[in-house]
Amino acid sequence: MKFCPNCSSDKNIKSGIVNNRQRYKCKACSYYFSVEKVGKKIDDYYVNKALQLYLEGLTYREIERILGVSHVSVMNWVKKYNIKRPYNSNYHPTYKILNALELSEYFGNRDNLKGAGAVVTELGDKFMLIKWERFKA
Repeated sequence: MKFCPNCSSDKNIKSGIVNNRQRYKCKACSYYFSVEKVGKKIDDYYVNKALQLYLEGLTYREIERILGVSHVSVMNWVKKYNIKRPYNSNYHPTYKILNALELSEYFGNRDNLKGAGAVVTELGDKFMLIKWERFKA
């Protein structure tokens, strides 16, 4: 049974064939649709990570290099979920990709975190350290 992509209802009827694909009409919301897309769907984990990294101040292309997801996809998610990045010109983020051992060594040195805020987020088997420092005047 096909579910309506508009309202997720299972109350639908056949409504013709378009381009050799069965077309359906939802009886609940009167939405017309065909069978599901065959394209690949990106896991929600990557969508959440991309939006999180965007809010941390990374650019679309930096997120693309880190996650391996197209920068255009990231841009579309930002538009779709209406994400607004807070504006503060006094700080800028820097980031490092570290494994668990490198991360523990990094935090072992107290000088690494003086005068900055930091966030650590998981990226598969690695960790990303995002650090904010004041612009040098």
